[in-house]
Amino acid sequence: MQYLEDITPFLGTGQKNEAGQTLEEFLERYDPKKYDCPSNTVDIAVFRRVSAAGGSGLQLLMIRRRNHPNIGYWALPGGFVEIRENLEDAAARELMEETGVTGISLKQHGAWGDYDRDPRWRVITALYFTILTEDVPVRAGDDAADARWFDVTYEEVPEGENSSRLSLRLQDVGSDLLLEAEARCVEEGDGPLRTYTLTQTTSNLIAGDHGMMILDLLRYIRSFSS
Repeated sequence: MQYLEDITPFLGTGQKNEAGQTLEEFLERYDPKKYDCPSNTVDIAVFRRVSAAGGSGLQLLMIRRRNHPNIGYWALPGGFVEIRENLEDAAARELMEETGVTGISLKQHGAWGDYDRDPRWRVITALYFTILTEDVPVRAGDDAADARWFDVTYEEVPEGENSSRLSLRLQDVGSDLLLEAEARCVEEGDGPLRTYTLTQTTSNLIAGDHGMMILDLLRYIRSFSS
């Protein structure tokens, strides 16, 4: 079955391939299950600026997982992308389903795809974020058992010429619940090719690699204010 109705944008020069097939004939015989295909998810970090927040002046919206994996732990809102759904549409939909938040602009911030990041299957996620300047109503729904705002405390401590330790503390606004994560950051290269690698060292009550996602975002956000 042909995946797209209109294939004209993919005709190239219109010639046949080495097997003598037109694009239409090639697609008729193409097996999308020939290779094991990763699943695709989206995760969304919703920050808001508040003058009373401890440490960074930011709060972060987190949800408590209702189901496996990491049941009962806290995570960024998110979920699986449908087969005919753009990534940004999936991010907006999942955010609405799990927190009730709608009508906000989201920016993509990279992808997370270590093969062992999810026990269900090979899952690659696209990370989105936003920074709000006003309050929005929040309600938990779908796969979220709870949704709360947490005060954000972020710290980066140099440990060598090209390495540093990143630490995260998320304090529940309404209770003494505390979420924590730490990661080691190692930078490599120079100029526009300078890159860095994060390795999670500790995590407390935060699902999977979401602590590293949040740390990576906070490092990015702070680079514009330093």
